[in-house]
Amino acid sequence: MIEDEPNLVTSGKSQHVIIDGFPFSIEIYRLEQDKTWTLEVVDHEGTSHVWDDQFASDKDARITAIQAIEAAGAVAFMRGDNVIPFRKN
Repeated sequence: MIEDEPNLVTSGKSQHVIIDGFPFSIEIYRLEQDKTWTLEVVDHEGTSHVWDDQFASDKDARITAIQAIEAAGAVAFMRGDNVIPFRKN
């Protein structure tokens, strides 16, 4: 018997923003059966910044992303220690 993969729910709070002249993609998502949200920010170089903590609401996740980028500054945020660059095709 093949089990179906759970559906991924993308929040309507996901958005593209420009901070300090740099574009960022704020991605907020969860598995269909989960109650908490995952936050991922992808910078203009395709580097993914994923939070370890889960969020009770998608609104909280979006606010956290924007505050984190603005507090550090776009360049400092992109050069953070906990980043995983995507492979470019």
